[in-house]
Amino acid sequence: MSDRLAEPLTRAVGTRSAGALAKLGLETVGDLLRHYPRRYGDPGRLTDLGGLSLGEHVTIVAQVRSATVRRMRNRAGAILEAVVTDGPQQLSLTFFAKSPNVLRYHEQRLAPGRHGLFTGVVGMYRGTRQLTHPDYKIIGMDDDAEDAESAVLEASRPIPIYPASASIPSWKIQPAVRTVLDPLREEDVPDPVPDAVRERHGLGTRLEALRDVHEPYDEKQWRRGRDRLRFEEAFVLQAALAQRRARAAAEPATARPPRAPGEPGILADFDAALPFTLTQGQREVGEEIAADLALARPMQRLLQGEVGSGKTVVALRAMLQVIDAGGQAALLAPTEVLAAQHARTLRALLGPLAEGGFLGGAEHGTRVALLTGSLGAAARKEALLDAASGAAGIVVGTHALLSENVQFADLGLVVVDEQHRFGVEQRDALRAKARTSPHLLVMTATPIPRTVAMTVFGDLETSSLTEIPAGRAGITTHVVPAGNETWMERTWARVREEVDAGHRAYVVCARIHPDEPDAGTAAPRGDDDFDEVPDFLLDPDAPDAAERAPLRAVLEVAEELRAHPRLAGLAVGVLHGQMAPADKDAVMADFASGAVQVLVSTTVVEVGVDVPEATVMVVLDADRFGISQLHQLRGRVGRGSAAGLCLLVSTAQPGTPAATRVETLARTTDGFELASVDLELRSEGDVLGAAQSGRASSLRLLRVVKDADVIATARADAADVVAHDPDLAGHPALAAAIREQLDPEREEFLERA
Repeated sequence: MSDRLAEPLTRAVGTRSAGALAKLGLETVGDLLRHYPRRYGDPGRLTDLGGLSLGEHVTIVAQVRSATVRRMRNRAGAILEAVVTDGPQQLSLTFFAKSPNVLRYHEQRLAPGRHGLFTGVVGMYRGTRQLTHPDYKIIGMDDDAEDAESAVLEASRPIPIYPASASIPSWKIQPAVRTVLDPLREEDVPDPVPDAVRERHGLGTRLEALRDVHEPYDEKQWRRGRDRLRFEEAFVLQAALAQRRARAAAEPATARPPRAPGEPGILADFDAALPFTLTQGQREVGEEIAADLALARPMQRLLQGEVGSGKTVVALRAMLQVIDAGGQAALLAPTEVLAAQHARTLRALLGPLAEGGFLGGAEHGTRVALLTGSLGAAARKEALLDAASGAAGIVVGTHALLSENVQFADLGLVVVDEQHRFGVEQRDALRAKARTSPHLLVMTATPIPRTVAMTVFGDLETSSLTEIPAGRAGITTHVVPAGNETWMERTWARVREEVDAGHRAYVVCARIHPDEPDAGTAAPRGDDDFDEVPDFLLDPDAPDAAERAPLRAVLEVAEELRAHPRLAGLAVGVLHGQMAPADKDAVMADFASGAVQVLVSTTVVEVGVDVPEATVMVVLDADRFGISQLHQLRGRVGRGSAAGLCLLVSTAQPGTPAATRVETLARTTDGFELASVDLELRSEGDVLGAAQSGRASSLRLLRVVKDADVIATARADAADVVAHDPDLAGHPALAAAIREQLDPEREEFLERA
């Protein structure tokens, strides 16, 4: 960052303005210039008031319809009630004061017919949407213009509307931006996009783009600047990923080629014993992975696939290829429940091939060791010995695998299951256990749109499984209104019917104890949200996020179901993260065997748990979960020959994003469609993952879900630049941008190896 961009705002705009901007996380000139307008207002075009959401902090352009001051009936003081409109729709503005005279000033300014910008938090009072004590600016009256000509010019320009807060409205951010932007020269603003790339695509300089977005004279100008800065964000990100790919490709790895056709080995024996035929997708992806493993550079591959698409078999065949080549494989799982499940599944798939060295074991057999933090001393010692000696070709575990005392004879492949993210220290700890860099396979059951795969997992090659193996009966999903007693009774009746037919049922809750704080409730209002608004003016009957029904809890729901007449005589078990590992394993074993018929659980069963007899999934408070999480939960049923049923119990009001999530789940089981909808409902920061420090995502303008062409172009350009200059020695501005925008904390979402 140049000296000018690194200048503190306290020096650039003054202490008072800098203090307000600091509440938005803006500390330097560079921070302020990267605080881009959210949208642009047109004085001749009013904001669609129908699109405002309750609780949202908004800045709108609207016309004043009326403004009236009156004394309050039952309490001392006065109230100014104004109405602004976009034409067909209205929004109330409410101001309070001890004396009517204090409000007359606002009444005169808010004359009917005038246009203004109004900012505040959208609330509801007696069924009417309103802004309470909004800050506002009357267009043409409050503009700082030296003469009539400049006033007319300013009034005709697009109005940048910035992300703002109660501490500082958008129109006070704009002059601060101009104060720091106007004196800048080209040499003050290093451009991370090389000249050759800019010329190839007809892009302006970074300083030109900043002026385009912050001080546009027309729509064409701000669109040009926004497109230029959007490309820059994609280019910097893709350059960082290209460097990561280049570093990985330059590291030595041990080639693990497959054995020749007809040559005996554990993989050939496994394929010969498979009781089912691999899908075309499984065969094709298997060939891609086999080719990667045969190279003397570390494989870096993402294996994505629908729930139940057979990723485990594909990963197991890759592990067996490595074992045939004299190496070992480690499978890392996010939870102990899932690690134990994986170990059971792999042993079941391998059969005698998992009993290497034991009486009755296969000739080319190996062992599957399980290593978690809660193992008893004897079991842990045995697992450590099997890993260190090489007797266990496959070692399954949690982060316990990364501890110093875990050693491998020859670690050749690491398979990382859902939800894992390795930091630099963890990655190095794992690599230190191998003679050379191990091959890496990352698995996810959440289908990832192509643009996200190019960004979040941009350092990995991607393989996809889209087919579901034959024999799966499919899943039907319904939304159940929580307040409809008849539907709720029918829900529990369906659970009974499935259990009576010999099947099992999951009931998922969002929390464990009924007295836990509800993570889904709104945070209390801060002191800055309203300007001296007395508590009595907050309507107790108005809907508020904090007043939603509390989330259902595992322990209370389990007790209710045990006492429910519809479920009389059924064995109801519980499973949650606070249980001892041995208790978790016992419950899952009982559920698999049928000793427990209804399992009330948290989302600990979300990924990987495989009980083919489970046919019903009831998710309570389903509207409080994300789409991908609901899709994962639904994937726990319908895994056998019997059809699955998923019942999403929801309190969401129609038309809300929460209702959209559950309705989308009920409409389709297409994981790629669900992933796209999910990402459209979320911010780019959520897509990429926030830094632990809490700072915002480095992406401000790039829309990961929609900007496929921009990302693809930037990816090709960045790959070309890095191929010719891997260390970016000849591109210092680009190297600096990567360090600043994707520092080790922000780069955490890139860590997949």
